[in-house]
Formats: sequence, C-alpha cells, structure tokens
Amino acid sequence: MADGTQILRRNQPGSRAKDFCRWPDEPFEEMDSTLAVQQFIQQTIRRDPANLEAILKMPEAQDEGVWKYEHLRQFCMELNGLAVRLQSECKPETCTQMTATEQWIFLCAAHKTPKECPAIDYTRHTLDGAACLLNSNKYFPSRVSIKESSVAKLGSVCRRVYRIFSHAYFHHRAIFDAFEKETHLCKRFTYFVTKYSIISKEILILPKLDDETPIAQTIGESEA
Repeated sequence: MADGTQILRRNQPGSRAKDFCRWPDEPFEEMDSTLAVQQFIQQTIRRDPANLEAILKMPEAQDEGVWKYEHLRQFCMELNGLAVRLQSECKPETCTQMTATEQWIFLCAAHKTPKECPAIDYTRHTLDGAACLLNSNKYFPSRVSIKESSVAKLGSVCRRVYRIFSHAYFHHRAIFDAFEKETHLCKRFTYFVTKYSIISKEILILPKLDDETPIAQTIGESEA
C-alpha cells in the first residue's frame, strides 16, 4: 500500500510456502510506495541472489543515500539468518571473544565503554544496534530522502557487520559456507562496501569468495 501499511494474508489451502512471496516482478518506475526501493532490492535478490551486478545497480534518478540505507537494512535482515545458525556452535564458553583468526580481536560498542564480549553476544548486540539506528526517526525519518549526515553513520554499522562475517568465516566455516551458498550475502556485502568505498580495503580481511585470494593482508587488533 502507498502508506507502507502491511496487510497479513493467510495462505490459500494447498499453496506452498516457497511460493508465498513469488509475486510477479514489477518495474521500479511503477512501484508506487514509500518502500519502493526496499521492494525493488528484494525483488532483484529473489530473481537471482548471485547476480551482484544487477542487485547493486541503482535505478536512474534514485537518491544514493536512500539506496545505501535500504541495502544496509536488507543486509541486516538477512544476516539474522546467519546469527540464528551460529547459535548452534558459537557458544559464550567456546567463543569468548569476537575474533577473526587469532590476531583480530574486536571490542563491542554496545556497552557504555567498548569492551570484549562473547562472539555470539557481539553478533546480537551489533544487529540490535543496527536495527535501532536504521529505525531511528531522529536520523532516518524518511525512506525517500536521507540527509548526508545520517548517511555518514552507515559506515560504522558496516564495519561491525563485516566482523560477523569474518568471525563466521574463520571460526565456523561450515556454517558460513552453507549460508553463503544459499544467499551470497557476504560476497554481496563486500561488493557493496567496496563499490561505494564504505569500508577501507585494508580491513577487508576475508578472501574473495570466488578465488580465495585475500582481499587484504593487514592483520591486527581493531577497536569498535
């Protein structure tokens, strides 16, 4: 609906869950909604989650700040799926710190003073913090126009989100690989932050997922 109101509908008897969201594609210019950018991004992902070029190709005349904002919202929503899977083996007793290899140790900014906390808690805190920021009426009161000062806040969220991917890759590789095979989410995220220079290449420590060539060689301790 034009005002963004969501209507819940019951599945018709005999309909399959996998077909529930397979509505026909709609051209972006015909999407008459304040949530048009979100709808367009989700539609393109649904069509082919591996087609990064198509997913990240911004429609003409689209506000770039809104485009970045909506993509980050989408990343965080999908990343909750990885967080759920990690809970099966990423325990506070075994993953006592948020690490990526033995050399990167990340501090959690969710506390009054940034400090270490278990990796699964860091993951939850990061996604909760991202949701609070991205849903903030103070910084993001509109889904059609965003101030540059608010867009600038997306960088810190992206850096923390990337650490979730890093921990999963280096310490829970089987879970990471299974999730990535389905979603291509980490590869898409890396493409996104590189395309828009949101994260410095020096801290992109994961290999390029298609050829296993390291994106960056610099390893060291990082603050929140």
